[in-house]
Amino acid sequence: MNARDYAIQCIKDEAQAVLNLIPKMDEDFDRAVELMMQCKGKVIVTGVGKSGHIGAKIAATLASTGTPSFFINPLDVYHGDLGVMAQGDVVIAISNSGQTDELLRFIPMVLHFGIPIIAMSGNPQSLLAKYSTCHLNVSVEKEACPLNLAPTSSTTATLVMGDALAVALMERRHFKPQDFAQFHPGGELGKRLLTTAQDVMLTEHLPILTSDMHLGEAIIHVSKGKLGLGVAIKDNCIEGLITDGDIRRAMEKWNAEFFDRTVSDIMTRTPKTVSPDTKIADVQKLMNKHKIHNVLVADAENHLLGIVDRYACVL
Repeated sequence: MNARDYAIQCIKDEAQAVLNLIPKMDEDFDRAVELMMQCKGKVIVTGVGKSGHIGAKIAATLASTGTPSFFINPLDVYHGDLGVMAQGDVVIAISNSGQTDELLRFIPMVLHFGIPIIAMSGNPQSLLAKYSTCHLNVSVEKEACPLNLAPTSSTTATLVMGDALAVALMERRHFKPQDFAQFHPGGELGKRLLTTAQDVMLTEHLPILTSDMHLGEAIIHVSKGKLGLGVAIKDNCIEGLITDGDIRRAMEKWNAEFFDRTVSDIMTRTPKTVSPDTKIADVQKLMNKHKIHNVLVADAENHLLGIVDRYACVL
């Protein structure tokens, strides 16, 4: 076998280990989800070594999907961090063997506070499983490591079980994209769902026209605006809109008479507008639906506040 063959076998082994979790899903999984749903405090994830690394990722996933959660190393508990726990919390304790000494010494402290324990281990008969409120079996037949020693399949299985908890909780909470964005304001989704039209609209040097302006003059304003459009304003309110396309079609239709025509002859009298607090995600939907490249931003009195260009929506 060459290097690629070993890699392929590793992927197959880990994939199979994940699939083998399905028959092990029982009432304890439902109980774990319910404990976390009813949690009035925090979900505290703990583990040592590789289990600790996996636990930190699980805690981060839970926290980003609406479940207040953080990771703590059980070794730190002996040096003053016990104060982070309180009644109303839930602990997820991770250990492949279920016999990790540092973790087991941590368990009596948790039980003393009356905090329920969700155990994740590969040994349903372990001490960790025995003292837990519910046990999630993440046992694997073998590690993907050719020596069957390095945590590979077991850590992958544990990680997937953590994701399964997070996803189940998202469904129970009816977690929406908008909720996800609240926890990811710096990501692309967060920006699209939290950024508003007011945040990105152009407000200076707007191509303002009047409906009685001759098209020859209107072309100059549209060209200077560099947005491919001009907005007709009357009494400080939006009266209509013309685009480059409107101008080209008018030239083809009227030829020499084109310069005798006015903006009112070709303008769209009901251009698409949005309020300044409209989310960029909704502005994008409007643009895609009507196959337009710009949207006018107006207040309740139909005063022009700005223009959102399609490129401004690419965050």
